[in-house]
Amino acid sequence: MRLLIVSGIWPPDLGGPASHAPELAEFVRAHGHEVSVVTTASSAPATEAYPVRWVSRSLPAGIRHLAGVVAIARAARAADVVYATSMTRRAALGAAVARRPLVLKLTADEAYERERRGGRFAGDLDAFQSHRGGLRVAFLRRTRNWAVGRARHVFTPSAYLRELVVGWGIDAARVTVSPNPAPEIAALLRLPPREELRAELGLAGPTLAFAGRLMAAKALDVALAAVAVVPEVTLVIVGDGPDRAALERQRDDLGLGDRVRFLGGLSRAGVLRVFRAADAVLLSSRWENFPHVIVEALAVGTPVIASAVGGVPEVVCDGENGLLVPAGDPEALAAAIRRLFGDDALRARLATAAAPSVESYSAERLLGQIEAELVKVAA
Repeated sequence: MRLLIVSGIWPPDLGGPASHAPELAEFVRAHGHEVSVVTTASSAPATEAYPVRWVSRSLPAGIRHLAGVVAIARAARAADVVYATSMTRRAALGAAVARRPLVLKLTADEAYERERRGGRFAGDLDAFQSHRGGLRVAFLRRTRNWAVGRARHVFTPSAYLRELVVGWGIDAARVTVSPNPAPEIAALLRLPPREELRAELGLAGPTLAFAGRLMAAKALDVALAAVAVVPEVTLVIVGDGPDRAALERQRDDLGLGDRVRFLGGLSRAGVLRVFRAADAVLLSSRWENFPHVIVEALAVGTPVIASAVGGVPEVVCDGENGLLVPAGDPEALAAAIRRLFGDDALRARLATAAAPSVESYSAERLLGQIEAELVKVAA
C-alpha cells in the first residue's frame, strides 16, 4: 500500500494530529507500506525517512488553502489511498482531483472551529449543532458534509464525536470509534523516576502540568484563575499558540510569578517527561473531543483534573483515575485542586489507577485497526 497522510500540524507542533500522524506513519512503514505526508508548517519540518511536503502558514489563507489542495492532489497521484487527520476539505478536494479514495480521522467539527476562531460563535460544540447561523454557516456545514461524506471510512477518537458525525447524515456503518493510543511501553520504560525528573526540571512542591496549543478552546485563563487561589501550587505549561501573550499578562496581573512556568514547545518525549514529573495533568478546556494528552498523562502514571466535556469522561472516571469538573468554572477547578493536594490517600489511589486505566489503548491494536481499513480501501 502507498499511503498519503494529510495533517494540518506536524512536529514540533503539539496536538493530537501532530502526535497521531507521525505515529501512524512509522507504524505502517514498519509493516512494509510506503508513506508520504502533506502538512502545513511555519518552517521546514525535520527530515524523515519518508517525504514530508509542506505548505507555509505565512501564506494568506485563501492561497494557503489552494496550495494545500494542489500539494495533496499531486502527492495523491502516487498513492493508493489518502488518510487525513485534519484539513478535511482540502484533503477531500485533493483526493477527488487525483481520483484516489479518502479515509478520515475526524478530531473536530471544522465548521464549529472556524466560527469559534473567528469570534462569530461563543457557545460550545453541542450548542453549535442546533445553531442556525447564516449563509456562511450553511456553506461551512454543506462543504463539511460533502468532504466527510466522500470518505470511504471515518474514524473518530470518541463515541461523543461519532454521534455528532452520524447526526450530520453520515452513514453510521462507515463511522468507527478509534481512540488515540497510549505511548508505547518501550517509551515509558525509558522514563527516569519521578523524583529524578522533578529535580531535572527544577520542580518542588505540588505541581500541575498542561501541554497543548495555547488557544481559546483550552481555557487556560480558567486554569490560571484557579491556581491563583490555591497557594503553593505550580502550573507548568508546555506548548505555544495565539493566546500565549495574553496568558503571560494574566499570570503577571494575578501575581503568580514563578508559580506558572511557560516552557514553550517540547518533543513528545519531552511532554511525557513533564507529565511524569507532575502530580497531576490539568485540562481546563471549554470543549474537547478526545485529547491525546489525557491518555499520555495516564499512561505515565499521572492522574488528570479535567473539564467534563466531549469525550473526556470516556477515559477519565471521576474519583478513579482523575477528577472531573464543569467547564468554565474556576471555583470548581480550584476546589478539585485543593481536594487532590489535601488528600494524600486520594492522590495515591488515583496515581495507582492511572496507567492500568489505559492499558487497552495499545498502539498495536488501535493503529492496526486503522491500517487494516486503509489496506481494504486501497485494494
